Amino acid sequence: MSFGKLKLLAIMVPPLIIGSFEYIRHDFLLSELSMEAGNLYITFLTLLLSYLFATWMFHRIDRTNERLAAEQSRRAVYEERERLAEELHDNIAQILFFLNVQLKQGNVQEARSAVTEIDQHLRQAIYNLRTTPEEGATFIQRLSTWLEEWSALSGIPVEQLVDIQEQSVPPSAEVQLFAIIREAFTNIRKHSQADHVVIDLRMTGREQGWKLEIRDNGIGISQNYDDTDNLQQEQNRYGISLMRKHAGELNAELSVRKLEQGGTELCVTGPRRRGGKAE
Repeated sequence: MSFGKLKLLAIMVPPLIIGSFEYIRHDFLLSELSMEAGNLYITFLTLLLSYLFATWMFHRIDRTNERLAAEQSRRAVYEERERLAEELHDNIAQILFFLNVQLKQGNVQEARSAVTEIDQHLRQAIYNLRTTPEEGATFIQRLSTWLEEWSALSGIPVEQLVDIQEQSVPPSAEVQLFAIIREAFTNIRKHSQADHVVIDLRMTGREQGWKLEIRDNGIGISQNYDDTDNLQQEQNRYGISLMRKHAGELNAELSVRKLEQGGTELCVTGPRRRGGKAE
């Protein structure tokens, strides 16, 4: 049932029922009911009808919102897959060009590395496209499954510390957040030389926001990056400018720093979903 029909019912039903009762009471029941008793009955009738009608109406609204949320989640997955397809096309084309150059120059080892990278890109893309949105269910479940697959392909164990409420991140933000996570894990596989990764996603500030941290125990980056850095310095370095773009679309803050004990930490702090929107 559409919201227009629900609005019409909310306007028409209570006056019709209560008005009908008042008409019957004054025209046919004055001799049976005193004024005090009639006022008492109409008060309880109004309360009962309001409770029953409001319960039914909000139940319908909740069901409609659940269907809309599920549809938004599926659409977010399709949007992410479309973007993945575009990135895969660009990456494979670039790597094939590099492979062709290396083969012409006789650099067999470099060519082998390029072939290995193509294989890893294709394996990850096949996995991303293999599961339908209906099977993927929630964002947390899709993320956990993706991390397990990444760990199996890369051979790097991933410790998952995910403690976040469902629907805290809106479907429109899931695409950007997942893109940041995927780019960070791509950097870890390519550059970090790590053998252990921790991903920590949790609510913060009395559940008014969320925070994503990704830490590895690799060699670490050459310098720290935060929101005050010049974007020109980040160009083509570990995809940080791309991750910052996604963070900006989330209205979130992103920083990357080298850990004292070794390794790299990426931190993204974002707002919580309220009223269907991220603040």
